[in-house]
Amino acid sequence: MSIRIIGTGSYVPEKILTNDDLSELVDTSDEWITQRVGVKQRHVSVNETTADLAVKAAQRAVEAAGITADELDLIVTATVSADSLCPSTAALVQAAIGAKCPAFDVSSACSGFLFALDTAAAFVARGGIRHALVIGAERLSRIVNWTDRSTCVIFGDGAGAAVVAPGDNYLVSHLFTQGNDDVISIPAGPGNSPFYEREEPARQINMKGQETFKFAVRRIADDIRLVTAKAGITPEQLKYIVPHQANSRIIDLAARKLGVPMEKFRLNIDRYGNTSSASVAISLDELVRSGELQPGDLIALCAFGGGLSSAACVIRW
Repeated sequence: MSIRIIGTGSYVPEKILTNDDLSELVDTSDEWITQRVGVKQRHVSVNETTADLAVKAAQRAVEAAGITADELDLIVTATVSADSLCPSTAALVQAAIGAKCPAFDVSSACSGFLFALDTAAAFVARGGIRHALVIGAERLSRIVNWTDRSTCVIFGDGAGAAVVAPGDNYLVSHLFTQGNDDVISIPAGPGNSPFYEREEPARQINMKGQETFKFAVRRIADDIRLVTAKAGITPEQLKYIVPHQANSRIIDLAARKLGVPMEKFRLNIDRYGNTSSASVAISLDELVRSGELQPGDLIALCAFGGGLSSAACVIRW
């Protein structure tokens, strides 16, 4: 037994921060950001928490699935920007939407939504789970270093969600971790212990751009080849590829390595920036609501990020 996606939803905060707006904070420009990353604007929260964003995406997914919150049997949320270590973001969502099921968070940075989706699939396969809610939610604006132009121009806030049920549409998946805190890291921040002698850095996103770029291109190409081969198809047979939105140049180069036209890749980084674990979920919801998917269409989801981690799956719609 596998899963099928029966409803999706997404939400981004109302406030839009353009590249021109950012140029008033740091030494940058619209041309510089657009050429190097592909972002034109991003959404940032002014009064909503990560859980608030997750709740709104979750409610839209549950509504699209045609069920009520009390029919959910599991909630799994991926995030690296939770408002609290305890309770989990998933627990806050559970309470807010009126669900009565187990709820917990997973953390695998920008690959998190796919790790959470695979976790939900495993629970469904074991039996006893009729409906699981999978969420990717981030308020990255709270942990971005707004004086670092190499990172602050990339990220945005948002959330995406999917409701899954038993089915045979989740054909294959692949999760990958290459333990490393040198390329991408988000420290927990200074602690309270008067006994700890090591320096504890501030909680903010640290990233080495070139190393991240090379890792991302390699993992997208390798992971898509791997999951399509496991599914008995070729990358060319995919109708769409829904990638993590980190950098438009990464996706362009990965497409060329795969020999797949860019038209198959769904891009929205220009409007939202990099929303980490929410990225794939938001893009998937936009694709579903566009009406472009037909029953039987083959799509792939893929992501990469801190950890270092990556993930991919093939879904028959």
